[in-house]
Amino acid sequence: MLSSETLFARPCEFIMGGASIEGLPPAAYPEIAFSGRSNVGKSSLINALTGRKTLVKASNTPGRTRELNFFLLAELLMLVDLPGYGYAQAPGKDVAQWTRLVKAYLTGRPNLQRVCLLIDSRHGLKEVDHGIMALLDKAAVSYQLVLTKTDKIKPAELAQVLKACQDSLKKHPAAHPSIVATSSETKDGIKELRAELAQFIN
Repeated sequence: MLSSETLFARPCEFIMGGASIEGLPPAAYPEIAFSGRSNVGKSSLINALTGRKTLVKASNTPGRTRELNFFLLAELLMLVDLPGYGYAQAPGKDVAQWTRLVKAYLTGRPNLQRVCLLIDSRHGLKEVDHGIMALLDKAAVSYQLVLTKTDKIKPAELAQVLKACQDSLKKHPAAHPSIVATSSETKDGIKELRAELAQFIN
């Protein structure tokens, strides 16, 4: 069996972007989806996990990701970068369309193994995050909280955010009990998250 470090060091390539459920690739591989508020650091985290700088184009503009972007890792595992929810610099009808697409994907994709729900450690859980968590609970889709940008706050503040998130998870039946605190800049938590995700390869 591949180690997590070996798995994520293997080739990872962009497969396609899907703007509709009908336009998504076949459900041929186990999938890990990365979801979170706009500008939470999804693209940067996927780049850090795969050891690449430009696999996923990161942007400081909220709402830049407008499709479900599929990346095949080692021809074993599909990583899916979802459009951010919440604030986005785009027309309301476009945001509504992405929201419907993401919800349809999250609740109906048969090979979706886990959702990494990214939370900006500087802000903690917001009401919109709780909405997505409730949606995943109802659909019985396993998800795991991943704190991002932990290099931007002090350790004591991070500990408070972690405790608040842990307390909240007790109310959510589909949530994975462990939280991974990460920084795409310092690579803190990246090894631990790789190990979590490597278990889903066939």
